[in-house]
Amino acid sequence: MIPAIVLFALTYVLMLIFSKYRPYIALGSALIFIVSGMLPLKEIIPSLDFNVILMIAGTMGLVALFIESKMPALLADIIMEKVPNVQIAVVALALFAGIISAFVDNVATVLMVAPVALEICKKLKINPVPFIISIAVASNLQGAATLVGDTTAILLGSALDMSFLDFFWYHGKPCMFFFVELGAVLSAIIIAVLFRKEKHLKLNGKENGATRTVVTDYVPTVLLVGAIVLLIGASFIPNKPDITNGLICTDLMIIGIIINCVKKDDIKAALPPLKAIDFNTIGLLLGLFLIIGGISHMGVIDALANLLAKAGGNNIFLLYTIIVWASVVISAFIDNIPYVATMIPVIAGIAAALQIDPTPLYFGLLSGATLGGNMTPIGASANITGIGILRKAGYEVKNKDFFRIGIPFTLAAVIPAYVLIWLLFGM
Repeated sequence: MIPAIVLFALTYVLMLIFSKYRPYIALGSALIFIVSGMLPLKEIIPSLDFNVILMIAGTMGLVALFIESKMPALLADIIMEKVPNVQIAVVALALFAGIISAFVDNVATVLMVAPVALEICKKLKINPVPFIISIAVASNLQGAATLVGDTTAILLGSALDMSFLDFFWYHGKPCMFFFVELGAVLSAIIIAVLFRKEKHLKLNGKENGATRTVVTDYVPTVLLVGAIVLLIGASFIPNKPDITNGLICTDLMIIGIIINCVKKDDIKAALPPLKAIDFNTIGLLLGLFLIIGGISHMGVIDALANLLAKAGGNNIFLLYTIIVWASVVISAFIDNIPYVATMIPVIAGIAAALQIDPTPLYFGLLSGATLGGNMTPIGASANITGIGILRKAGYEVKNKDFFRIGIPFTLAAVIPAYVLIWLLFGM
């Protein structure tokens, strides 16, 4: 395991230092894992999450058509009319993204909401970096709010045989939805404080005599709304193929491209949405999936899970605390899905050995692992996607830019959940 751990740590250090070259560093490290045998050839395909890749590619192409239709510009105009200043606009967009991501994949949410933020920033001639970061971390937060909000929630729901409503009310007590929403409120306050200097930047949409943007094509908007509806509906289908969400997004993109080509009577109209697919972001995710597959194969995640279990001893509160905060730190650097999948049976074994109710440990695991991705720019697919959008728009995201928002946001979200889960289910 030692070579795998060293290579993994070195990869993440290099990605944090050389942010412009993250895709190349990740893919290079993945190649070393494969060539060295730490990731066998038969494990390459299972390590790749094609659902996420297809969903990102499909939604990016669809969003390109959405932007071309000028709908994001119209939504930006409406927001600028309704809210008084930039500070409130950021908070409103973050909360809006959070609401959507409670029911739709976080990556898809970022791709849908980010164009509106970019349009607002373009109109006001301000830096969109903090806007997009806020939207990304808000999307990650709400993944634990419902059974369908994130893969980690689905894994936990399956382990505890939870229904959709159990995430709201479980065994006669408020459950994850309310813990997450309290975190969302506190996080919104954090964002408002972080953007307090932007309070003086007035939007004044109609006071400047500006007219609303005219939308040229409503088909992309219909397709995007259709994507949201289909993604929500698909989340309730049991035993569906793993790439269902990805197929929904790519199929809708293809439909949008075909309609666009027919309307313009030009096959070349298919090129702009295809060129909008950010292959740097996809390359980075491919590399990370393979790296995580490598350390999983080498037993690093299993060993880490067992180490956490032993650290708590027989003290249930200490064990709960370690699981929550270790999950926050670990998921800031590795994909939370294999980590949660590994920890669920570990927690079940601990509960059986100690003859305790595993519920607070499970909920603590979900809270820490889902929210910990907001600690770093590469801790969650939504963060990587948001940074990719900014890079494509010509903006570089420095680590300090992300940490300034991500770290306080994470603490504001995790702490209330940590306290309430223990008070309601641990005592």
